[in-house]
Amino acid sequence: MPTSLDSSRPIMAPSTRASVRFSTYSMSPSLAPTMKTTDSAVAEITDIGKGLDRMENKALSSQRVVLSEEQSDTMKKLALGAKLDRALDRRMSSQDAVMRTRTKSTVSQSSFNEKEKA
Repeated sequence: MPTSLDSSRPIMAPSTRASVRFSTYSMSPSLAPTMKTTDSAVAEITDIGKGLDRMENKALSSQRVVLSEEQSDTMKKLALGAKLDRALDRRMSSQDAVMRTRTKSTVSQSSFNEKEKA
């Protein structure tokens, strides 16, 4: 086994694998994993995939609409306009102007009178 240039240790440890691995070029490749796993994530993913396949409705998927480039652009513009309208409605709600009568301030009147006297 070749050794590393930086140390005297071997580059790769010898395999301690107990199972036999088939080559992808062999006459009878195996689809079964070489190591048995108890990982529940793999089982959960396959269950999700099967559930999604059952939920797909073939009749409805054949009726699905495919938009052209121009139709897609128009839909994007309409969606952006609707989004902008909703945002402006939220922002401008309860911000209506209320006209109040102004009262004359005595402080400002006296300061003007002092300037006129000088």
